[in-house]
Amino acid sequence: MRDATLCILRRGNPPSEVLLGLKKAGFGQGKYGGFGGKIEPGETIEAAAIRELEEETGIRISEQDAQKVGRLTFLFPAHPDWGQVVHVFLVKAWDGEPVESDEMKPVWFKIDEIPFEDMWQDGAYWLPLVLAGQTVRARFTFKADNETVDEMEIAEWPGDEQYG
Repeated sequence: MRDATLCILRRGNPPSEVLLGLKKAGFGQGKYGGFGGKIEPGETIEAAAIRELEEETGIRISEQDAQKVGRLTFLFPAHPDWGQVVHVFLVKAWDGEPVESDEMKPVWFKIDEIPFEDMWQDGAYWLPLVLAGQTVRARFTFKADNETVDEMEIAEWPGDEQYG
């Protein structure tokens, strides 16, 4: 199974908004989600998260700006090559303003108005926990339609556990 990254940007004090991107092409097209993607050969998970965020939004962050908050495993029995382990980072500080790219259209949403109906179904389970300050480890198995969550395991993820 391949590894991938996902960055979630949150702003406000207390946090009141989250930046999501509307996927314009490729896997997940037409859905809102965080920003991220594949890890290149020789690249660390953190470096991939930083690179993908900048490629998709123009936003620049340092490794210290990306807090590891989750490890999500996605299984698609009807499409096994879609399976992946996604390393989730919460970002609270950055340089620049989000700009639309060929792949993503960034949109700020109030935390209580997140468009879960326009996201992968799993987001409704783990994203509120992450935005509330929890760290999570989860596993989602999708039905044959590759859209509907069939099985789910989600637990708080101890901060001292190795992230790998």
